Amino acid sequence: MALTRSLVATKADEYREHEPLYPVEREGIETFPAAFAAGDFGWRDVEWVVQWYYRRSLGAVSNAERRDREDRFGRNDFEDVRDAIADITAATDPADRLDRLTALEGVDVPVASAFLLFCDPDACIVVGEREWAVLRDHGHLADSYPDPPSVSEYRAYLETCRSLADRLDCDMWTLYRACWRLWKE
Repeated sequence: MALTRSLVATKADEYREHEPLYPVEREGIETFPAAFAAGDFGWRDVEWVVQWYYRRSLGAVSNAERRDREDRFGRNDFEDVRDAIADITAATDPADRLDRLTALEGVDVPVASAFLLFCDPDACIVVGEREWAVLRDHGHLADSYPDPPSVSEYRAYLETCRSLADRLDCDMWTLYRACWRLWKE
C-alpha cells in the first residue's frame, strides 16, 4: 500500500480518535512553538517533551531506561536548557539544532527530534523506530532503523519526510500521526 494523501489523512484522523496522548500532544503543538520562540517556558515544559518521547510508546521503553533518561535530563541546568532552546529556535540547519540539543545531558538525536517537533511542527518531525519502520516499509527509506540515529541519519530522514509531506500536502505533525497509526497495522 502506497502512502497517499487520503491514507495519511485517514490515519492522522484515527490517531486523533484512538491515541490517548493526543489531547496533550495537540496542546503542545499549539502552544510550545510560540512559547519556545519567546523564551516563555519553564522547566516542566521542557521536561514534558523528554517524558513524552519515552512515554508515547506506552511501555515499549523499559521503565528503568525511561527513568534513567529522564533523570539524566533532569541534571541539566535550566539556563543551559533555555539557551539550547533559544539557539534552536534561531537556527535553521537541522544539524546545528541537533548539535546544540544533544550537548545537553540525557538528550540523544531521537529526544532532540522531539524538541524540534514541538519547536517547529510544520518543518520538523520526531524520529523513532516506529516512524522509521513505516517509511522503510513503504519504500521511502532503504536502511533499518539505526538505534539511535546519528545527526546525518536524522537529516536524511527529515529530508525524506519533508519531501513526502510536500508531495502529500500535509504538515509534519500530520505525517507523524499517520506513521504512528500505520505502524500499528
